Amino acid sequence: MGAPFNRVPCFLSKISKHLLSRGLCSTPYPRSVTPLEKQFQSWTDLLRPGFTPADVDAALRSQSDPDLALDIFRWASLRPGYRHSPAVYSTILQISLSARRFSHAEALLEEILAGAPSSPPDLPLYNSLIRFCCSRRHLFSRAFDIYSKILNSRPPSARPDLHTYSMLLQALLRRFGRPPVSYIHLHAVRSLVRQMKASGVVPDAFTLNLIIKAYSRCLEMDEAMRVFREMVGLYGCAPNEYSYGYVVKGLCEKGRLEEGMRFFGEMRERGLVPTASVYMAVVCSLAMEGRFEEGIRVLRDMIANGMAADVLTYRTVLEGLCRDGRGDEAFELLQELGSTKGAMDRRMYSDLLDGLHWLSQPHDAN
Repeated sequence: MGAPFNRVPCFLSKISKHLLSRGLCSTPYPRSVTPLEKQFQSWTDLLRPGFTPADVDAALRSQSDPDLALDIFRWASLRPGYRHSPAVYSTILQISLSARRFSHAEALLEEILAGAPSSPPDLPLYNSLIRFCCSRRHLFSRAFDIYSKILNSRPPSARPDLHTYSMLLQALLRRFGRPPVSYIHLHAVRSLVRQMKASGVVPDAFTLNLIIKAYSRCLEMDEAMRVFREMVGLYGCAPNEYSYGYVVKGLCEKGRLEEGMRFFGEMRERGLVPTASVYMAVVCSLAMEGRFEEGIRVLRDMIANGMAADVLTYRTVLEGLCRDGRGDEAFELLQELGSTKGAMDRRMYSDLLDGLHWLSQPHDAN
């Protein structure tokens, strides 16, 4: 019997299982060595005693097989006197994620947070971990654990940057849902914004739009408009169609239609085109206020820009006209929309027409 190779762990990949079996027992009938085993052996032979993290990093980047890279990474970590650097962890994390080895990535995450690297992780590695956690729903809370670790880390150079805050804000916004849940996450958004300002990080237009969107989703429109004004006055960023769109939609949903229309008019004067959801919010709000001419004008502008409204928006305008005693105008508008390319399909046209016929018929009050 050969001496057991006690230092080699039971790796998950096919190469390491073969190497383990070879080390644990001898056989009078030796099997042939596979090409992948030869490749693994050649790389471990190149990493001679005294190899550095830079040597390991170069070896990992040279691999086309992610399992082979993971085996080299684990083999090197068992060498006496050697510890992987943050750069090596960053490389193997990228390899694991690109190959969709998410279980390996989660194991690496725990190792890094437990202090396995030879020196404290740098900001790029921390940001890579946050990006991974934000992409996996069950790791959402771990992203904020990493953020807290960055705040308490040394040296001071490993401080959260704009990219860190943007990723966390996006992760929070993805969890916004119905109002009670949204308000819970809005508290976290406010906390992040305060910490970002206190640390001296200057937001860009993308990050400011995320903040505006968060406030608008919760209908905190005074705060949303304050951030909108700060974009130009304080940070020198030009509001884009998303900046205007979040504010316009929030104001319409809040019932502050006049202010919403003022922002909408300014947006269109600048040549910015709203999204379909913003268009529909404006059309529905105008129709419910009985301002049908304005609503129809916005609806035509929407169709001219290559967007079609949903059935609820069309129904709000058409049935609103009928209830206002303007049934003929409703039928004429529906005919116009039905003949406009891209406005609606034949099934939607038929459903809306049936609804108008039903509304135009006399009904017993009882």
